[in-house]
Amino acid sequence: MSATPLRLVVINSSVREGRFGPTVANWITSLAKEREDVQVDLMDLAEHPLPHSLSSGPGEEVAAELAKVSPRLAEAEAFIVVTPEYNHSFPASLKTLIDWHNTQWQAKPVGFVSYGGLSGGLRSVEQLRQVFAELHAVTVRDSVSFHNCWGQFDETGALKEPEAATLAAKTLLDQLTWWGKALSEARSRTPYGS
Repeated sequence: MSATPLRLVVINSSVREGRFGPTVANWITSLAKEREDVQVDLMDLAEHPLPHSLSSGPGEEVAAELAKVSPRLAEAEAFIVVTPEYNHSFPASLKTLIDWHNTQWQAKPVGFVSYGGLSGGLRSVEQLRQVFAELHAVTVRDSVSFHNCWGQFDETGALKEPEAATLAAKTLLDQLTWWGKALSEARSRTPYGS
């Protein structure tokens, strides 16, 4: 497989006031940046508000916002979605980003880092697996989940007990890079058609 680093986009999906997402997104991003086999791009959806009303001919303001995210998604070879769980599901901001795009996800792997209360965001992940399957993306099996996440990180954003989560993140990143490189090579040989 290619020695060129895999282009990985980490998506911080929470836009809620007082959100915990940046802590989790920065944690997984810093781990990914330690690897030589990935090139990381952190996308914070709070910085890219997209309207919930979809349009095949978006106005100038929406088109300008899409121009900030769509090329990054298109150039990506893999994704990590950092998601909380809101009312047993994932945030509307993430669904809006997903729905504004179609081909950008196709034949690319998606991994998940979730967080929340007792469930650790796992119900969000289960629903997202179905959504991304519809978009012809490949979700990797292993994920990272933070149950009762607010007590697991210190005030600097570091994990208080990092061993298990760091090992889970390594497994996720290993699977994601394997799939990312395999699918990238497959797309270069035969363009994906759905």
